[in-house]
Amino acid sequence: MIYRKPTFDDVEAIYELIYNYAQDGVMLVRSRNALYETLRDMIVAVNDDGEVVGVGGLHFTWDALAEVRSMAVSPKCIRQGIGAEIVRRLIRESAKYGVRRVFTLTYKPGFFQTLGFHMITKDDLPPKVWKECIDCPKFPNCDEIAMTRDIEAGE
Repeated sequence: MIYRKPTFDDVEAIYELIYNYAQDGVMLVRSRNALYETLRDMIVAVNDDGEVVGVGGLHFTWDALAEVRSMAVSPKCIRQGIGAEIVRRLIRESAKYGVRRVFTLTYKPGFFQTLGFHMITKDDLPPKVWKECIDCPKFPNCDEIAMTRDIEAGE
């Protein structure tokens, strides 16, 4: 498995990964436009056939705070450690920028708990985090679970 920054050629595959989960109601959809705009924020996992089979993004939201978002792994590749490796790489990347805490909003808390995240209330997050929520179809009745993880020095 190769983990790398995506290119423009990867956007359609990323869109399909996210869209499929969004159709099942377990992930929020991202428009192609949003994916192009945040391409630098992402890491993709590419299999030996050159197929994008995983994606995750790191979005800076506030002072020393970042969100792990748009986490998706192809259903044919789940439980192979791909998602966990993407999150670990995003955490290492966040540490390079001085991020001290990452959070996620998820429907899969068990996955993130295995990576050191713990549940918090949404009220524990700064208001700045919610600026994009106004565009969400679930606003203001968000049912995602807020989780956070501190970044250790040298991580």
